[in-house]
Amino acid sequence: MTKIEILTDVDVQLAEFSGSDSSIADAARVSLNPSEIDRSRDAGLINTLLKKKHGSPFEHTFLKFYIEAPIFAFREFHRHRIGWSYNEMSGRYVKLPPRFYIPHVERPLINGGTSMNPNFIAGTGQQVRLVDRNLRLSYQAAWDTYEKLIGAGVANEIARSVLPVGIMSRMIASCNVRSLLHFLALRTDDDRAAYPSKPQYEIELIARKMEAHLALKFPDVYYSFNENGRVAP
Repeated sequence: MTKIEILTDVDVQLAEFSGSDSSIADAARVSLNPSEIDRSRDAGLINTLLKKKHGSPFEHTFLKFYIEAPIFAFREFHRHRIGWSYNEMSGRYVKLPPRFYIPHVERPLINGGTSMNPNFIAGTGQQVRLVDRNLRLSYQAAWDTYEKLIGAGVANEIARSVLPVGIMSRMIASCNVRSLLHFLALRTDDDRAAYPSKPQYEIELIARKMEAHLALKFPDVYYSFNENGRVAP
C-alpha cells in the first residue's frame, strides 16, 4: 500500500513571461514616432488605459504559469477561455501521483449565505476534524483501489475513474495581462474591488499567487488596477 501525501495549499510558479509596463504603453503609442515617447508618462498612460477600458495594449504580453492544485479548482479555472491556453497532466498517459488536497484548518467550512451569494464562515473544531479524518480515509481507499486496478492490468484511463476531485493535478496555464486582470477581478475577494466577488477559497489561493507575480513584473499595471476598483479593461 502506497501512503498518500496530503497538501493544504496550491503551488503557482511563473515559468516564463514577456513584456513590461513600457511595452504596454508602447502598444498604445503605436502611432507616435519613437522620438516622441516620454518614458516618464508610462504610468499615467497605463492608468488612463485602465480607467477608460482601452484593453488591447495589455494583450501584447505573455505569462506562463506552472500550477499544482486540486482537480476541482482546475475545473473552475478552465471556465476562463478568452486569452488563456491550458495543458493539464493527463491521467490517460501517466500514473497520477498520490497527492491529495485537504483544506487548511483556517479554511472556512460553513456557507452562511446562499449558493448565489455565498458567505463562508469558520467551522467548529469537530467539523474540522471530521473533514480531515474522512477525506484522508476516502483518499487512501480510492488510491488503494486505483493501484489495485492498475496492478491488474487495467488501463490508466479507466483506473483513474475511482479517484476523487480532491487529487492534485498539474497544468501549464498561459495568458496575457488583460486576461489575467479579468481572472483576478472575478477570482479574488478584495475590499478595493468596485464589483465584489465571492470566489471559492481554493481558486482564490491560485489567483493570489498569480497576482503576486503580476505585481512584481508589471508594477504600474498592478497599481492602476487597484486604483481603478480592480476592474479589468
